[in-house]
Amino acid sequence: MSKVNISHPKTLRSFVEQQTIRDGYNANSEYIRELILKEQDRPQLRDLLLSGAVSATGAPANATYFESLRDRVCKSPEPGAQE
Repeated sequence: MSKVNISHPKTLRSFVEQQTIRDGYNANSEYIRELILKEQDRPQLRDLLLSGAVSATGAPANATYFESLRDRVCKSPEPGAQE
């Protein structure tokens, strides 16, 4: 794994340290790595959201929908289970 040094003002360092503690990371570098990974995923997420916005309207996601979904999930076999 390669190493990158980042210079930033004390206020940003303080913010990163607070976020690291708040989110349960072991080190500031883990928090920064997670931010970078999320940024890498952003274009794909944006494309999916835009595709959904222009797609046809589906069934409403109400209580009945979620009950049906829950039933289907509960009835499906465990991954890797033999029937």
